[in-house]
Amino acid sequence: MGRVVLVTGVSRDFGGRFARRIAAEPDVERVIGVDVVPPRADLGGVAFVRADIRNPVIAKVITGQDVDTVVHLSLQSSPGEAGGRASMKEHNVIGAMQLLAGCQKAPGLERLVVKSSAAVYGSSSRDPAMFTEDLSAKKMPRAGYARDVLEVEGYVRGFARRRPDVAVTTLRTAHTIGPEVRSPLTDYFRLPVVPTVLGYDARLQLLHEHDLLEVLRHATLGGIHGTFNVAGDGILMLSQALRRLGRPSVPVPAVAFPSLGSLSRSAGVKALHPDLAELLTFGRGIDTRRMRSVLGFEPSYTTAEAFADFGRSVAPGLLTRPGTGPLADRALAAGGRRG
Repeated sequence: MGRVVLVTGVSRDFGGRFARRIAAEPDVERVIGVDVVPPRADLGGVAFVRADIRNPVIAKVITGQDVDTVVHLSLQSSPGEAGGRASMKEHNVIGAMQLLAGCQKAPGLERLVVKSSAAVYGSSSRDPAMFTEDLSAKKMPRAGYARDVLEVEGYVRGFARRRPDVAVTTLRTAHTIGPEVRSPLTDYFRLPVVPTVLGYDARLQLLHEHDLLEVLRHATLGGIHGTFNVAGDGILMLSQALRRLGRPSVPVPAVAFPSLGSLSRSAGVKALHPDLAELLTFGRGIDTRRMRSVLGFEPSYTTAEAFADFGRSVAPGLLTRPGTGPLADRALAAGGRRG
């Protein structure tokens, strides 16, 4: 008998892609996809159940379907996709609480995989060069997505203490990027003229969408207990990223940078959230040694390669010259890709 996997958040593109990906594994017997609205894309052999993880009925789905593995992918990072900040917090935090309560009541549950975020570390001028998994934020997030992730991880740790028989894998992923990714960060890079913070050049560490799919597959099948930073090798400075895209930048004083949210939304960016504004000011680096030594996962793309692959999906910038920009990075992304 193969594994019976329940995946949350399958109505969104990435959740649906992962559900189809894990359903193709020979060790997986069935995949149940859960969300509040039906997915727009075909889920193939995935069985869809319309359910709200904020409702206690999710416990009946887990036990009734004999689920032994739960993969939680439905954390929302933008108020726009949730219908406002209050709805986003309710979905993220209350939803995680109810999902974990359902997992608590499932005697047959063996594995829980939670896609978390490196946003738990925040971004500040006091940060270490690299955050290891046992470090916490120097400036604790007070609101927004980062705060939600902190609360969710707290509930996950409580669940792990109550159910030591369940292998709980928490993946603190760097910002995901790639040709099919739409997020506040990728929308920021698509701006024709990009605002930056005067006097700062943020360090960026990225994860390719392909590697996010693969690390989730690896964690789901491996059942390795622990919390792991996940990112591609290397750091890319914000100024380097903008040059490679051919994007002109406009330095803005740090005190005014967060207030550019309304301007960025009018230009097509979902929102310039406070946690994104801090990342674009101070940057962030995460140590991924445990990802390799304990989780046993090796990304196929470095940070630079992931950004180059994303860059090929972006229209040429105003400053792109022959021999520069995304097209010039093609060889790096194609030839340098591992695996």
